[in-house]
Amino acid sequence: MVEQDGRAGAVERARRFFDDGGFKDLLTRLVAIPSTSQEPQHRAALDTYLSEAILPWLDRLGFQSTLHDNPRPGFGPILSAHRIEDPGLPTALLYGHGDTVAGLDAQWSEGLAPWTLTERDGRWYGRGTADNKGQHALNLAALEAVLAARGGKLGANVKLVLEMSEERGSTGLRDFVAAHAEELAADALIGSDGPRVEPGLPTIASGTRGTFHFDLAVRLRPGGVHSGHWGGLTTDPAIILAHALTTIMSREGQILVRDWLPGGGTGGVPEAVRAVLDGCPVGGGGAAATIDPAWGEPGLTAAEKIYGWNSFIVLAMTSGVPANPVNAVAPSAVAHCQIRYTVDTDPDTFEPALRRHLDQHGLQAVQIEKAGLRMPASRTAPDHPWVRWAQASMEKTLGQRVQIIPNSSGGLPGDVFMDHLHVPLVWVPHSYNGCKQHGPDEHLMIAPAREGIAAFAGLWWDLGEAGTPKR
Repeated sequence: MVEQDGRAGAVERARRFFDDGGFKDLLTRLVAIPSTSQEPQHRAALDTYLSEAILPWLDRLGFQSTLHDNPRPGFGPILSAHRIEDPGLPTALLYGHGDTVAGLDAQWSEGLAPWTLTERDGRWYGRGTADNKGQHALNLAALEAVLAARGGKLGANVKLVLEMSEERGSTGLRDFVAAHAEELAADALIGSDGPRVEPGLPTIASGTRGTFHFDLAVRLRPGGVHSGHWGGLTTDPAIILAHALTTIMSREGQILVRDWLPGGGTGGVPEAVRAVLDGCPVGGGGAAATIDPAWGEPGLTAAEKIYGWNSFIVLAMTSGVPANPVNAVAPSAVAHCQIRYTVDTDPDTFEPALRRHLDQHGLQAVQIEKAGLRMPASRTAPDHPWVRWAQASMEKTLGQRVQIIPNSSGGLPGDVFMDHLHVPLVWVPHSYNGCKQHGPDEHLMIAPAREGIAAFAGLWWDLGEAGTPKR
């Protein structure tokens, strides 16, 4: 291929595009499309994002692209594309999503708006800047720089899946990938979503945690009864529910349903996971929350708690009408709960384990409703050749350590690609955990984004060189 100093030139070309304002202009255009999949009035914007913003760009890069209706009616379209130079060359499958959560326009800080890119204090604000428009745009912009540096040839093949329903649980994606498995076949999936372990430390995740949801409900009577006449005589469902929650999790945040945990909670973090997390930092960057050392499983580091263990969260809880309380003993109380889990635990055991636990504590009145898997966990071995190849490439480009984690703390549909394409997962996030991606004031930090475009330029270059892992 091209002489080795061409790699440095390709990386520098990507950095110049970023530094000269080209990437900011690109991201401004992408953010301006209100492609939220969570607000029906913006349904047309899902198609616009793919047909007007992405397809012409892919055409310039030499891709052959197809827009597909979602296999599940009512959900956003899916774009697939391929750029094949030689079927015998290494093939990377790039993944991203162009849909966003709801704009929440009225909740943004003064001077900020979801569909307008605003630069402030080293950050680009706007819906989708971090999740996920900015991240997949960085990867494609890096590819464009490498193709330009190599005279239009990559020396490898690239395929792409860009979905528009990730923020609705990637509904339809599994069906789509299963139906198109042959045309999407690749040596590895390489994509970007989620946060680094901390803003200044480049990160590779080889999987993601899964999510399991359920309601805990105490339903005692058809309606409320007068608190003066019945208070102290009839059972208060909110109190029963509160006691149930205290049996599930301790005051210090330790999960007490031990069957929910890796190894039943007795074996601790698996040794291979513990090894890769040794010395791994967590947090930073001015996130709104704090890392509370006393919260969670005793004896685990912060990295082990968030990347190697399971967590239980009460997402919402109601009894009565909080916005307009009345003098009544409420008829019911409900908590919507979530388990974030790693592949070291079988989610099929969650509901029966909880039922046994509640019954053992005399809490038969507490019902488990709407229990189910939202997004399965996934993991490629952290020492997989493709993971280590990506780490070596990024460290060469950036001149600093790259942290590998066994799975990110959030959820992504990596399981779909592992199950149907049997590819290893290489997630390279460009954001951080304080980016406010699902709330108002979502933003992308500029410095990690600049590192991201350079790192991917190096990855694309190295994909076309000798030394990629064997099939």
